[in-house]
Amino acid sequence: MTLSKLMMAAALAGVALPANAQDRTEIQWWHAMGGALGEKVEAIAAGFNESQDAFQVVPVYKGNYTETMTAAIAAFRAGEQPHVVQVFEVGTATMMAAEGAVKPVHEMMAEADVAWNAEAYLPAVRSYYSTPAGELLSLPFNSSSPVMWYNKDLLDRVGADVPRTWDDVFAVADKLQADGHECAISFGWQSWTMIENYLAWHDQPIGTRENGFAGFDTELVFDEAEGLTALLQRIADSQEQGTFKYGGRRGDSLPLFTSGECAMWINSSAYYADMQQQAEFAFGQTMLPLDTETAEAPQNSIIGGATLWVLSGHEGEDYQGVAEFFNHMSSPEVQADWHQSTGYVPITTAAYELAREQGFYEENPGTDTAIRQLSLNEPTENSRGLRFGNFVQIRDVINEELEELWSGNKTAEEALSAAAERGNALLREFQSANQ
Repeated sequence: MTLSKLMMAAALAGVALPANAQDRTEIQWWHAMGGALGEKVEAIAAGFNESQDAFQVVPVYKGNYTETMTAAIAAFRAGEQPHVVQVFEVGTATMMAAEGAVKPVHEMMAEADVAWNAEAYLPAVRSYYSTPAGELLSLPFNSSSPVMWYNKDLLDRVGADVPRTWDDVFAVADKLQADGHECAISFGWQSWTMIENYLAWHDQPIGTRENGFAGFDTELVFDEAEGLTALLQRIADSQEQGTFKYGGRRGDSLPLFTSGECAMWINSSAYYADMQQQAEFAFGQTMLPLDTETAEAPQNSIIGGATLWVLSGHEGEDYQGVAEFFNHMSSPEVQADWHQSTGYVPITTAAYELAREQGFYEENPGTDTAIRQLSLNEPTENSRGLRFGNFVQIRDVINEELEELWSGNKTAEEALSAAAERGNALLREFQSANQ
């Protein structure tokens, strides 16, 4: 980027450009954070730029997660790659398989002149993005967990307690409908919330080979899971009474909750800022409901969100700048502010403790729900996370099949069976291409 373009970008972002910017080493950071989250990304970069005079981090919004990862891969092939790219968690296997394109974070930090401790990151976050030997491949940044958001005013009106189980959810629905309120629940990112996290929460495998962590020769087995088929069918059948409303694949269903139409909503803890801005009622968040037909107690949830991957092909001095920026971004002060502003999980123990010392959880009850879910128990092979190749495409397949269920064209058994079969075909394609 030329200096004139850098000055224009800084002006548009509202960032003051230092007088000696032309003497700095520029670090390109491609990200997928729009709106208020994008503003926070700009602020993090600006804070680092103001803290030293050797490097200039330039954040560039490249669209949603899929678009950002695709753009980075295309740029690498053209020899025009950024230094850092934000990649969502389901792109981990794809990035690992991109031989020669990635500079692992643990290698970069070891080579750089910085004091860094990988053990500072929360275990549930660190383990998802590490090698079997525990070495971090990418830097945790925006990590979240699905939670159940609820309309406190509506539940109080009908005298309902906050649900702890799926039976409780349907019991609340009965009370709401008896009071004239139809929709009880909706959810978004349905593969993540209703399959991946349902199975981790109930300590069941999503796939073989430790959910893909032990090798690419894995197979999806969620269609064989205890309880999942029955629950999804129950949810689909409840549409006749208006209990469940489907509102889209990602966060499209948010207005169903913030408008007050649906009393409960399962999606990321990172919608906290949206709730504050849009909901005109008292709201709260609680842990995911337990299916007592499947488990006596919950295990732990798994994360969503994204990490920052470092791409190869740059000068050594550039990586020193990236390392210093990563240290700045991981500081307790930056992470505590990011967490409290967005609802994303603080990625370090120190940031979590700082937020608690600042009284954030006492003043905002429930905002530690995601952290408590993630650290509820020591993760098992079933609840550590997942690492499947082509999983971006597999999620699309799962979405398509679940939409067949919601539309009444398939039963839950048929939809899950088809999703697993189609998904396994994509896994074999990935395995074949990366042997």
